[in-house]
Amino acid sequence: MLSLALLRDPQYRTYWIALFLSQLGSWMQAATQGWLVLELTGSAERLGLVVALQFVPSLLFSIPAGVLSDRYSRRNLLYLTQSGMGLLALVMSLLIISHTVRYEHVLIFAFLYGVFNAADLPVRQAFTVEIAGRDRYPGAIALNSFGFNTSRVIGPALAGLLIAGLGLGWSYFANALSFVPLLLVLRRVPRLTPQTQPGSVLKDALEGLHFVWNHGLVRQVVLLIGLSSLFGMNFATIVPVYARLQLGLEAQGYGFLMSAVGLGSIVAAVVQALGAGARPLRAVLGSLVLGGALVLLIWPLPPLWVAAVLALGGLGMITTNINANTTVQLIAPDRIRGRVMSVYSMVLLGSGPLGAYLSGLLMEHFGARQGVAAMGLLTLLSTLYLMRFPWPRRLALAPTPQPAPVAGAAAD
Repeated sequence: MLSLALLRDPQYRTYWIALFLSQLGSWMQAATQGWLVLELTGSAERLGLVVALQFVPSLLFSIPAGVLSDRYSRRNLLYLTQSGMGLLALVMSLLIISHTVRYEHVLIFAFLYGVFNAADLPVRQAFTVEIAGRDRYPGAIALNSFGFNTSRVIGPALAGLLIAGLGLGWSYFANALSFVPLLLVLRRVPRLTPQTQPGSVLKDALEGLHFVWNHGLVRQVVLLIGLSSLFGMNFATIVPVYARLQLGLEAQGYGFLMSAVGLGSIVAAVVQALGAGARPLRAVLGSLVLGGALVLLIWPLPPLWVAAVLALGGLGMITTNINANTTVQLIAPDRIRGRVMSVYSMVLLGSGPLGAYLSGLLMEHFGARQGVAAMGLLTLLSTLYLMRFPWPRRLALAPTPQPAPVAGAAAD
């Protein structure tokens, strides 16, 4: 398997382990943030606003980050973004431990953290191709997704233990420390500067947008990921509200539900790692599973059944994400990959603010069960609409050199 071959590469193995530790800290922080807001405000709508502010920067900075990714050393750019997120987590941990944190601090932190994350994601995805190589990229994305979702299981569980034993601030402090190994690894990676023709920033940005819009299959994938993210991938808002306000769980129970989402995600990542290449049709099927799982939460289920349904939702979400991401990466030409992935990231994360606020608003006014089910129904309806286009079962590893002129033009 491509994934196992990558783990035998010392450089990539070290990078993957360091990235896993960083993601572990990030999931501890993400789980703690939702609990922190509910402790400060008790409001699902205000939690939705925090999550929304964290994703708003993706609308503003993803495309400029893609342009920078194709012009400058991706290693150096990652060093800046990872350092920035680590410093913010450290400051936030000190505010919480000193008992001086306020809701306004969380809003500011969420926005600034989102700025660094918006710049980090398209650069990191292009850097993965750079360090793994295009031929091994499908294995890299499956391996990275496995690490990401394993940390999604372990991180919230550890956060629940830290919250119960030491307090909320120590999850933020653990996240700050988790960036150190990755920063050390990045210092040892050789610096490569992308070979690009000099031009205006606006022209470079428009080239990425033009490619996405004019390649039929890429356009379909980006629309799918945007609508699925808008309506279905709002677990950072849904899970804490459902755990605390619907089920009446404490921190450990909340961590258990967040870990259930990650467990389903790991299953999806393992299934993908067993094969190679991208399967665009699986992205559509994953979105249907995600929407269906959220609809099931309309019933008053006990916590264990809620965890099982959330695991199913995590499986659907990551099945969509892996196959959508791999499809776009394999199709995008090397010289504009950073810009193409910046458009993908902008749509994926940029739809999050409205989705987070909408889900929080619906749960605030109609109840947790009804609000979640409504978001699931919207996910199903939007995915069924996109199924009117043809979706290939499998995409070859070789990149497609020219964009297709119409939607669904890529052949199976």
